[in-house]
Amino acid sequence: MTATDQTKKAPAKDPWELPDVSGLVVGVLGGTGDQGRGLAYRLARAGQKVVIGSRAAERARAAAEELGAELGIEGADNAECARRSDIVIVAVPWEGHAKTLESLRAELAGKLVVDCVNPLGFDKKGAYALKPEEGSAAEQAAALLPDSRVTAAFHHLSAVLLQDPGIEEIDTDVMVLGESRADTDLVQALAGRIPGMRGIFAGRLRNAHQVESLVANLISVNRRYKAHAGLRVTDV
Repeated sequence: MTATDQTKKAPAKDPWELPDVSGLVVGVLGGTGDQGRGLAYRLARAGQKVVIGSRAAERARAAAEELGAELGIEGADNAECARRSDIVIVAVPWEGHAKTLESLRAELAGKLVVDCVNPLGFDKKGAYALKPEEGSAAEQAAALLPDSRVTAAFHHLSAVLLQDPGIEEIDTDVMVLGESRADTDLVQALAGRIPGMRGIFAGRLRNAHQVESLVANLISVNRRYKAHAGLRVTDV
């Protein structure tokens, strides 16, 4: 058997073999909003080092204190948060998404960016999906941050459940999208730090629009059934 034959027959990488992310610092831009606060709280509670970012450092520090100083969460303005973090979660309102990322292009250069923003509109009929010119919020982020490694994840999580200290596990899967397996593996591993949660690779960024849009359906589910619905992927 030649070396080439041996290479061809090498076993495929185990899809559940994920890297250790416990030593990485996670920044949350928009960490004073409900979704950002919830993610910061859950990751810090799992032992991750977390920095909350906001346009105003004072507001970020106040949110960190409210979430629990014993968890070691820190607050800073968005630029400082980005500089200090290895992984940066973008949880800002859709209306400020482009402006925020444009202003932080230099600070986010070389960083792994995880976009969890859902472009939604609301009217008397309820929530509905918006489609950005770039295709999705994640693709907009990738266009605005050419020197960053952009992924998409954490779209379908209930902020109410994330922030509830009485809930030990968040029973849901997290759809993770990106262009690099090394990057999506890191995000899957980060999701897996939260008890009950599992990161699932769901394709490249060109598929992010339908993942972001599904939140409109979940809002309808939650309103009808008075629930905080999440997602589970079966048979994997």
